[in-house]
Amino acid sequence: MSQMTRKGRLWLLLMAFLAAPASGQETFPLPAELQRDVDFWIDIFSHYSTSQGVLHDNRNLAVVYEIIALPADISRRERDRLVAKRREHYQAILRTLAKGKRANLSDEETRVLALWPDDVSKETLGAATRQIRFQLGLRDRFHDGLIRAGRWRDYIESEFTTLGVPLELAALPHVESSYNPDARSHVGASGIWQFTRSTGRRFMRIDHVLDERNDPFSASRAAGQLLAYNYSITGNWPMAITAYNHGLSGVRRAMHQFGDTAYADIMRNYNGRTFGFASRNFYVAFLAAKHVDQNADTYFPGLVPDRPTDYAQIELDSYISAGELCDALGITTRELARYNPALQHTILQGSKHLPKGLQIRVPSSLLDASVDALLAAIPADSWQTAQLPDLFHTIARGDTLSEIAKTYKTNVSTLVAINNLSSSHRIRAGQQLRLPAAGPAPAPAPPPVVVASADVPAVEAPPVVAEQTPGAMAGDIAASLLGTIQTALLSDPSDYSVAADNTIEVHPLETLGHYADWLGIRTQRLRDINGLAFRTPVEVGQRIKLDLGTVDAQAFESRRVAYHREQQDGFFREHVITGVTDHVIRRGESIWVLALRDYDVPIWLFRQYNPGLDLHSVQPGATVRFPTMISADPT
Repeated sequence: MSQMTRKGRLWLLLMAFLAAPASGQETFPLPAELQRDVDFWIDIFSHYSTSQGVLHDNRNLAVVYEIIALPADISRRERDRLVAKRREHYQAILRTLAKGKRANLSDEETRVLALWPDDVSKETLGAATRQIRFQLGLRDRFHDGLIRAGRWRDYIESEFTTLGVPLELAALPHVESSYNPDARSHVGASGIWQFTRSTGRRFMRIDHVLDERNDPFSASRAAGQLLAYNYSITGNWPMAITAYNHGLSGVRRAMHQFGDTAYADIMRNYNGRTFGFASRNFYVAFLAAKHVDQNADTYFPGLVPDRPTDYAQIELDSYISAGELCDALGITTRELARYNPALQHTILQGSKHLPKGLQIRVPSSLLDASVDALLAAIPADSWQTAQLPDLFHTIARGDTLSEIAKTYKTNVSTLVAINNLSSSHRIRAGQQLRLPAAGPAPAPAPPPVVVASADVPAVEAPPVVAEQTPGAMAGDIAASLLGTIQTALLSDPSDYSVAADNTIEVHPLETLGHYADWLGIRTQRLRDINGLAFRTPVEVGQRIKLDLGTVDAQAFESRRVAYHREQQDGFFREHVITGVTDHVIRRGESIWVLALRDYDVPIWLFRQYNPGLDLHSVQPGATVRFPTMISADPT
């Protein structure tokens, strides 16, 4: 195993710093206070393999209590037992030290105390009993990720260059997925960039026909767009990267509290409700991954990355079945799926055609003739002018009847009726729902075993993939540990939280009636405590005081976020963001008219791209940003 000394590592970091452009601010600054955290993740990525793990303090990453060797055949349950036993061992020692014992220490107590600064307090040691965390080593998976990255690295760097995104951010999939395109998380994040459906739908088509999160090419372009968008809101890359994991709204709150560039203070001291270990460590883990990625020859001598595949690219002018296209190209359906992982089972099983306008990739080495010649041989009647109607939908984890109804442009009552569902509207993961085009079910369906209500996600076993696939850190730094608010609206910079004085900022699509419903009170109560006359509407940007006597702030926030997620998910089922247009305001122009008539952008989305703008006082000469969009083509 190749291991680099701390002195050698610091030398490499110094050389990288000296080679950086001498501009005003570093692109990826590393405050001295965060160096220990970067060193920790460098060791995880380059020194410890998945047959090892470390017990460490989750706040002070320089404190590593023990390196645990893991037998090759150990099960996850056995590993958890072993870790729990060793954690209890150190908790007992820390409790003793936290009581002030400093004399007649055992060898083990002396060793543990020496891990901490000489002036460590009893309070710090007491808190440390609750901060012992296990981290699996990732050297072998990082090694494999470096090899896999070669397949897409040139494409990623080309897209990032076009988008103005630093090329170093191509190291981020090492943190998210080890560049494993089959990576899936238990919250539904998918692909090498670990997009959730809600976030991914802004930039990609994600439905029952195509899931472009699983295509490294489409997902890499989308990741560049998301990172560029995050940067446009935060103004610096450390916070833009943190927002990729934690969400823009939480990052903006942290920046308002500590300062836009107070990176160390934010990572160390910000106590947002969902700003846990994953969010605190996402940027420093990226810095570590970038360092190892840029010095792969030092950490992994002799490593040879995969070469990019030479693809023939085919853009379909009409609809066609996967089987007929494969026959014409002389490839199997399995090969089509392998090189075009966005294709859903509906296409591969023949219930949907390959969509018109879709770009198919096939390795040139698999084709016996030119693409034009192969396509010309396809019989004219194989090409279709319309997509096949949807007959069935297989319930996936996270699906609800209301979401399914919206996807297929029907309503819940119709789905209930044609599927003979009970009045409780219970569905289960893996169940097939008949859709209107298939007609009513001939007989009542058997009762499901695993259930979820129409408003609660269905439950199913996690996909059978490698243990690490929720992210390169076994889910510790991946979408799987995001909090409820950030998971729902990762790319929404709006602050939906309740302030300490029980007030909120009014956002588009909201009314006093909404607030009253979420609070379980009468609308008039809100008018009274805010001095609002009858029928006086609330205005975007206005602050409203809440009555939290019936519902607490957290419940209110959850209902509020759920409402906005439903509105935004519905919109992004129909639209995909492709870029941004800057517009200089001229005298007499109205933001509302520009957004709704000229750019066809809803006000709530315009505000997300211009979060600091006061919509009521936009002056001529001001530059605003409008996202540009195309249809998501959900057919």
